[in-house]
Amino acid sequence: MTLALTAVRCGVDEAGRGPLAGPVFAAAVILNPNQPIIGLADSKKLSERMRDRLALEIRKKALAFGIASATVEEIDRLNILQATMLAMQRAVKALCVIPDEALIDGNRCPILAMPARAIVRGDASEPAISAASILAKTARDAEMRRIHLLIPHYALDQHKGYDTPQHRAALIAHGPTAFHRKSFAPVRALLAHL
Repeated sequence: MTLALTAVRCGVDEAGRGPLAGPVFAAAVILNPNQPIIGLADSKKLSERMRDRLALEIRKKALAFGIASATVEEIDRLNILQATMLAMQRAVKALCVIPDEALIDGNRCPILAMPARAIVRGDASEPAISAASILAKTARDAEMRRIHLLIPHYALDQHKGYDTPQHRAALIAHGPTAFHRKSFAPVRALLAHL
């Protein structure tokens, strides 16, 4: 009797492509079919409390996970798309199990050592991508809370670096910091007037 081997797939997603500040994060997750996780969904559809709870469960039950980022300097040097691909590559390389295939949320794939397949809205349809979405988002939020302690007048703990009226007002009042993406139009425009 021969046992059928199931392909090992990792889900990959990012968090933080749109903000004006902070790194972009990515995560890769290989779920354990023998330890299902109830409630996986696109991280943007979950409350912060639910994301935090699920992130702990994913870290405990997954066969493997990797979390990585690309810095603000890399975002400004490469552009946000290429920096996101770099963070995804790093997250997959951080896995302690090598997957047979990577399922990537979105319509583009990073260059990886294994076949990769892009799935538009995969964070809503593929549990491993949902899990990656949750880990990337919670890791990035934690980093933005850490950065907030260094520059509290920007309130990064509240808006996580996104382009909100509160963040825009702080940028106008205090100017961009080393944590701001100088290649992004609102920050670049402010720098041009300093």
